[in-house]
Amino acid sequence: MLGSLIEKDITTPDYYPLSLNALLNACNQKNNREPLMNLVEDAVRQALDTLHAQNLAGPAGGADSRVTKYEHRLQEVFNFSRGETAILCVLLLRGPQTPGELRGRAERMHPFEALDEVQSTLQRLMQRELPIVKVLPRQPGTKEARYMHLLGGDAEEHSVAKAPSPAIANNSENSGALLRLEGEVQELRLAVADLKQQLASFRKAFE
Repeated sequence: MLGSLIEKDITTPDYYPLSLNALLNACNQKNNREPLMNLVEDAVRQALDTLHAQNLAGPAGGADSRVTKYEHRLQEVFNFSRGETAILCVLLLRGPQTPGELRGRAERMHPFEALDEVQSTLQRLMQRELPIVKVLPRQPGTKEARYMHLLGGDAEEHSVAKAPSPAIANNSENSGALLRLEGEVQELRLAVADLKQQLASFRKAFE
């Protein structure tokens, strides 16, 4: 939820803050999400209430609209740099990741010139008075350590998880790619169906 608000603030500022429906769609979108979500409106409202109680999000003030719109308040609470915000956003949306993965996936929000810049950003987030990020133990057979955010608490299960075998890892990657493709195909189908409905309505207006 928070990650979706941050992402849309940076990548689509013309459509931000978000209405409840737009936020629901942002949370349930099929690309740039791991795991994929299928939330309902009540779940979004409850999450917004929780974020509002923590002063991390809430209704946007001064919005010229009849529909209530919502915004994150991450900057007011933490005073992050743009790079720190981008890294945290990707961790919120896609779970624990290596510095290399973070660099590639944060590109739309903040281009890091080198991997060292990502690592120094992670270090700043780890060294805050209340750490925002932690490094996970390097798993056997992996070259890079992964990092996770701590906004939802410290999930120890990530630390003790066993590394998957190469075959399982490959299957997992293939499954993830397949899910993303299926999600994109579904979005295209919905878009085509919407266009057909609009065309039908347009024709009826002249019948």
